[in-house]
Amino acid sequence: MAMPLRQTIRVGTYLFEQKLRKREKFPLIVELEPLFACNLKCEGCGKIQHPAGILKQRMPVAQAVGAVLESGAPMVSIAGGEPLMHPQIDEIVRQLVAKRKYVFLCTNAMLLRKKIEKFTPSPYFAFAVHIDGLRERHDESVAKEGVFDEAVAAIKEAKRRGFRVTTNSTFFNTDTPQTIIEVLNYLNDDLKVDEMMISPAYAYEKAPDQEHFLGVEQTRELFRKSFAGGNRARWRLNHSPLFLDFLEGKADFPCTAWAIPNYSLFGWQRPCYLMSDGYVPTYRQLIEETDWDKYGRGKDARCANCMAHCGYEPTAVLATMGSLKESLRAVRETVAGTR
Repeated sequence: MAMPLRQTIRVGTYLFEQKLRKREKFPLIVELEPLFACNLKCEGCGKIQHPAGILKQRMPVAQAVGAVLESGAPMVSIAGGEPLMHPQIDEIVRQLVAKRKYVFLCTNAMLLRKKIEKFTPSPYFAFAVHIDGLRERHDESVAKEGVFDEAVAAIKEAKRRGFRVTTNSTFFNTDTPQTIIEVLNYLNDDLKVDEMMISPAYAYEKAPDQEHFLGVEQTRELFRKSFAGGNRARWRLNHSPLFLDFLEGKADFPCTAWAIPNYSLFGWQRPCYLMSDGYVPTYRQLIEETDWDKYGRGKDARCANCMAHCGYEPTAVLATMGSLKESLRAVRETVAGTR
């Protein structure tokens, strides 16, 4: 299953408009980071290694909303850090939803039950809860016991209140097809989350754990085996069919990091939220002044093992929209997933 039908139509219309305007580079979704502070210290995260003074900063509402509007993207992924630690996160979400942006609030869910009253269910809004495995595995990945149980309780409460709930799972070389199958079966069949996003871990330079990131061939084998036996078709995965083909090694694409730009306390980040080659104050500068051709596997050594969705999902989406066969395939899977 790809994204919901309403969202698919909205994004498809947006892409058609970009084609009519003959725009070569444009955003599909903005990665918005209104803070870097977090209440966990995940081993694979390189976002919390900033000085204390930076970790205390919170992006003003007008700045956060203004950056998204400046880009024109139809979708927003609010991350960090832990966005629920931002005192005005509900107002950021409210204003973006009022502009009919599709908003995904990425959270470890430790504060979700406490803050849920601040939010209102909407087809334009979803909580995206970070779940990397079942209880023991997830708690180990976030370096704190009890996080998995709290996340599950928060997901159940959010679903009870009528919120859309998606999940985001990152997998490392310590994972096996069985551990992936177990957690995705649980999320899909037991918790019945609306959609699930998956990604191989990217080797953050500042991450505490540098030993367990996946290589390209490891990634392909891991997902090929995990998707076997009808799992891929059965799971409610929030990805285009071509991106799932890419994870399995059935297709290969260049990176289009410009399609999922990152905006944080420092400005627009070059070239993506996983790498930091400097910042610029405006979206136009990011697009026009960045040498995009020098990034990607085979071009930059840092990209050698990257198969992250931020670089390759948009390539798959654009390839889908450029092919009648793949467009029909994506529609069929979306419709099948809504039954």
